[in-house]
Amino acid sequence: MKQSTRITLSVSVLALLFLPLATPADDHAFVGSKKCKMCHLKEYKSWQATTMATSFDNLKPGERAEAKKAAGLDPEKDYTQDAACVGCHTTGYGKPGGFVDIASTPDLAGVGCETCHGPGGTYVKDPYMTLKNKEYKKAEIVAVGMVDTVSEAQCTGCHNADSPFVGDDHVFDFAANKDKGTHEAYPLKYEH
Repeated sequence: MKQSTRITLSVSVLALLFLPLATPADDHAFVGSKKCKMCHLKEYKSWQATTMATSFDNLKPGERAEAKKAAGLDPEKDYTQDAACVGCHTTGYGKPGGFVDIASTPDLAGVGCETCHGPGGTYVKDPYMTLKNKEYKKAEIVAVGMVDTVSEAQCTGCHNADSPFVGDDHVFDFAANKDKGTHEAYPLKYEH
């Protein structure tokens, strides 16, 4: 083996060893909750009725005026492009393939399925969780980006004292709130 080939090979191996490992969510695109609806219609309809689904609307002028006044915010201001607000009222804001603005990524407005379950760009494709593969195994889907269990950290990324709607002493009670404001859970038709 030539000296230059050995060096190139050695550098390549070292680079792979020392590159930071990506978390599953880093590698997957966002697809929007309407994609989830195709197989999870009951959950989707239940989610649509939640404040999570409509949270982007709260950023619009005139919406939740009394709550905005109480929080010291201008109720007539348009917060739909305010980076300090948009991250907690959309899906994937600031991440590759996530919410950009209402004109270009309207399906990612609101706190959608992928906020809790992870970006679906890979796990909703063949050969994973699709109508063609109704007998997929959950472990396989988790391995390609789906979040297995919603964690307290996912919620407290937004439900924290940085929100203008709670005081500095606010502590999010994950155990009491993890099932509130989300969708109903329905049994799946197939074993996974």
